[in-house]
Amino acid sequence: MTNTNHAGTPTISLVIPAYNEEAYLPACLEAVMRNVGDQAMEIIVIDNNSTDGTRQVVERYPRVTYVFEPQKGITRARQRGFQAASGDIIAYVDADTQPPAGWVQQIREQFTARPGLACLSGPYSFYDLGRFRNTVSAGWFVAARPLYRLTGYLMVGGNFAIRRTVLDKMGGFDRSIEFYGEDVDIGKRAKGHGTVLFSPRFVMPTSGRRMKQQGFARIAGLYFANYLSIVLRGKPATKAYLDIR
Repeated sequence: MTNTNHAGTPTISLVIPAYNEEAYLPACLEAVMRNVGDQAMEIIVIDNNSTDGTRQVVERYPRVTYVFEPQKGITRARQRGFQAASGDIIAYVDADTQPPAGWVQQIREQFTARPGLACLSGPYSFYDLGRFRNTVSAGWFVAARPLYRLTGYLMVGGNFAIRRTVLDKMGGFDRSIEFYGEDVDIGKRAKGHGTVLFSPRFVMPTSGRRMKQQGFARIAGLYFANYLSIVLRGKPATKAYLDIR
């Protein structure tokens, strides 16, 4: 069934997975209320078995639906969001992002204008890194453009929107993937059902906390290795990961 509004444009559900995010989630939800608000038919936070005050944060926002997912893992939280959402387009951001003005309008415009569009994603900007480190970190997305042209897919897990029908055809998210490579896997499988667009205009401000704690070179290496592994082998090269909070 298609859930379209009175103008015939697709409806949008926003899903935010969160594990122990009481420190970052308030700013995320403030940005969502300010810049997404009534433009999404629903806003859902998936509490991925948090042990902190994540639920109490969500309860301060009456428009936000709280859903609990007991099995920890980003792909399981994404899948639970897929099951809970009812929109034609399901948009995903992370709990440390701050969706900007115009972000949700881009989703609606791109999917309305492109009937063959399966998935939309775009780069991060980092609101808590200095100018130099932000420029170097953002350079990853520029460096990845040749790979995008070669493979036809490039994805950022904390900044994407996908058609419900495409997720249905994909069988949802691959819950066997723990962390690294899950976004590449989404893009690779979505490409089998339409275009995967990586738009430089579709920017998401996010925290650079992982790079600050683990180092840019290490993180870039891990992401690049897992990108190639998903492309060539269909599974990630790295299973272990650190929770950065």
